[in-house]
Amino acid sequence: MPRRIIGAAFVSLDGVMQAPGGPTEDPSGGFAHGGWLTAAMDEELGENIDRVLAEPFALLLGRRTYDIFAAYWPLVPDDNPIAATFRRIGKYVLTGSDQPLAWEGSHRLADIDALATLKETDGPDLVIQGSSTLYPQLLARGLIDRLELMIAPILLGGGKRLFGTGTPAGLYRLVAHKVTRNGIVLATYEPDGPLVTGSFADIEPGELELARRKAIAEGTW
Repeated sequence: MPRRIIGAAFVSLDGVMQAPGGPTEDPSGGFAHGGWLTAAMDEELGENIDRVLAEPFALLLGRRTYDIFAAYWPLVPDDNPIAATFRRIGKYVLTGSDQPLAWEGSHRLADIDALATLKETDGPDLVIQGSSTLYPQLLARGLIDRLELMIAPILLGGGKRLFGTGTPAGLYRLVAHKVTRNGIVLATYEPDGPLVTGSFADIEPGELELARRKAIAEGTW
């Protein structure tokens, strides 16, 4: 049966997902808070990570996250269960670059169409780690089947965001949730159709509201 694509992300309260694991992970853009997740880490988060990364699955990565992972995980001994898993599974990289993918088990996906084709094949689910640039384009194509968000009670003030420019509007259904002892919200969401808007206003607009709307239309509000 077709694969699912699951976005699994560590996120701050203000929606930043950049460099949760360490200071040198991704300092691009002057990001100064690499390693922020360690301030909230607890046993329950570790258990949730184990659940999300339980085989069978394959990794789906953007090129920069692939470079981060490929430079780190092959050096970690197999007594680390995540390192052992990553060594065994397939790694799919969505990239237009023709630079070699040296990590064993890596496969290049040239574009979103190639990913959509892969998704329709038999095989393990594809789990996104990091890779902030993937989310807007995959959501726009309706390719993400589930979001596994691990939301830490931390404000970072800036950095790469999970839902960046180009993210489409839509409804999501909460299918599971838990709060860890350190206040990390573990929330699982699945798409639930297009966003339908409405209004709480149940009165006819008065002169002030009509004037405000006129100012909005004229660009002077």
